[in-house]
Amino acid sequence: MLGYSQKNSELEKNEIIETRIEYLSGEDEDLDYTTIFDNLYYYFDHPINLNQVNQLDKLLDLSLVNTIQLNDLKRHIEEEGKLISIFELQAIPTFDMQTIRNIEPFVKVSRDFDDPSITIKEIFKYSKSEVYVRNIRELQKQEGFSPIDDAELEENPNKRYLGSPDKLFFRYRFKYQNKISVSFLGEKDQGEEFFKGSQKQGFDFYSGHFFIKGFGKFKALAIGDYHAQFGQGLTIWTGQAFGKSADGINGIKRNAYGLKPYAAVDENNFLRGAATTLSLGKFEVTGFVSRKKIDANIVQDTIEEGQDIAFSSFQASGFHRTPGELDDKDAVGEFITGGRAAYVGKRLTIGTQGIYSRYDGVFDRNLQIYNQFDFSNSQNSVFGADYDYVYKNFNFFGEVSRSQNGGVAYINGVLIALDPRLSFTITHRSYDKDFQNLSANALAEGSRPINEKGIYMGMSSVLGNGFTLTGYYDKFRFPWLRFQTDNISTNGYEALAQLHYKPKRGTTMYFRIRSQNKPINDFASDEIERIRPTVDQLQVNYRFNITYKVSDNWSLRNRAEVINYTRGDADREDGYLIYQDVIYKPMGKPYSFSGRYALFQTDSYNSRIYAYENDVLYYFYIPAYYRTGSRFYLTARYKYRKTFDFWIRYGVWQYRNEESILSGLSEIQGNIRSDLKLVFRYLF
Repeated sequence: MLGYSQKNSELEKNEIIETRIEYLSGEDEDLDYTTIFDNLYYYFDHPINLNQVNQLDKLLDLSLVNTIQLNDLKRHIEEEGKLISIFELQAIPTFDMQTIRNIEPFVKVSRDFDDPSITIKEIFKYSKSEVYVRNIRELQKQEGFSPIDDAELEENPNKRYLGSPDKLFFRYRFKYQNKISVSFLGEKDQGEEFFKGSQKQGFDFYSGHFFIKGFGKFKALAIGDYHAQFGQGLTIWTGQAFGKSADGINGIKRNAYGLKPYAAVDENNFLRGAATTLSLGKFEVTGFVSRKKIDANIVQDTIEEGQDIAFSSFQASGFHRTPGELDDKDAVGEFITGGRAAYVGKRLTIGTQGIYSRYDGVFDRNLQIYNQFDFSNSQNSVFGADYDYVYKNFNFFGEVSRSQNGGVAYINGVLIALDPRLSFTITHRSYDKDFQNLSANALAEGSRPINEKGIYMGMSSVLGNGFTLTGYYDKFRFPWLRFQTDNISTNGYEALAQLHYKPKRGTTMYFRIRSQNKPINDFASDEIERIRPTVDQLQVNYRFNITYKVSDNWSLRNRAEVINYTRGDADREDGYLIYQDVIYKPMGKPYSFSGRYALFQTDSYNSRIYAYENDVLYYFYIPAYYRTGSRFYLTARYKYRKTFDFWIRYGVWQYRNEESILSGLSEIQGNIRSDLKLVFRYLF
């Protein structure tokens, strides 16, 4: 039976959102999902009215439905009239029960329109402001903070961090529905100075934006920091995007948002300047310009007046903790401009876009045989075209893009809903080895859409009686050499199958098997030439996960995962992870708790296992469990009335038979690593 309990909405919010993020995300602990968290939190508190057709595209933004389902929903409302109840979604052929349950917390059915008359008075009456402060601190002393002799430090100034161990984050945000967003934030990483030395201005990184959408012909207007996302990500896509996941279907096709405000802490992957999208009937026109400083590794400073700076690489870490890292900070100016023109119909969207980028300096990349086709110039231009067409139960999509040097990349796919219980997708991609675009973020096995050809097949099937089967198979080939892969034309694959079972409300479980095989050099070979033979690198993960409610106040989650890793003829490396999560959220109380105790053992970092962790508000963490040891954390939240939120989290890693943890300036003596996180939020 459908029906979401609003009585428990505040208590269940974080669990629902975190479960959704884990389901869609991959296994990268460094990705920043702040914007996605913001959107899910916002629409949980301000559900999308399914009767406002012009608001339904937001379901795509949240990856809650696919394009076919969205069009079927719009057609149902157009033919049958406004919805009376969410129960009516069951009458739409492509909406299965699992899809309805996924969207249920983020939608509502109302015949009243949510938009009041837009005046200054109404904006301030219905707007929300948020002040958010977070501090994270490692409790064990790291090498970079330990005492050092003045003489040794003078001789080696990069052997110690300049600042404190605190990792600070501050953000103020003003929001009126989803139409106006104003934000200002500052961030300081661990080891960076704060209001002294190199950072007399306070935080190491500042960001802000003014963003409006849906005002007359202005579909969007951004001033300050923002993202631009179009097509399938081959020409321009800043920020994160979901890729291969257990969902099998929805994450593969990019659902381009266009312009969107930036409010995360990635210090490089965004645009800074101004942008706008104008809606002219069925046509949309976008223009954007960006100018900012970015981190780069300087190899030659200006010697004579007028001589360019030379840099060998871009630095994406955002760390400025030592004199050496500070030398790379804001070292190179980056200028990006571009635009897009598109026809947007009910079933067909066709667009063309272009981007021009220029860097203030000579890009003197250390080119080798494997990366000799990489971008190594001071300027670049990329042009592309994309399409999205829905015909009955078929959704065709794709994009082709060409860089200034002649390199071409394209991707084409189709999403097919054969039956309310069966959907699948086929996507083909081909990226030339000399395709050059630093602003691309398309489906790829590598970190960039370059030197790759592949075909992806995904499926989702509702088997009945609470069972759902999802999965994918991705076959890829690399026509040219890659890092640590010296052979031409190597092949690999990745496959996943997941059986999900929901016997009753409050209980879910799934079994997942994931296998991937990627080529890599045989480092054990006696070959002493530059070209080494390659071997298979096979990894297989087996996971069982169950979540169940013991009572209205208590929920438990258990997971067991095993991994097998082999490289060529070397001995197999194994690993396992088991954990118990306890979630306590008493009804009607202002406090809640969640905790985990985990045991893990892996033969090496190669057999590491990733697992999502419940964390403080707006913080996303998927650490790698490796070596041998235990993991414990406890997160507590206290809400005072409707305006104040306090979060505290203590986490500790304890390793067996280890005298030190981590390496370099992060090294900790001993076998324990712990941290404390504090969060304060004020809503008004």
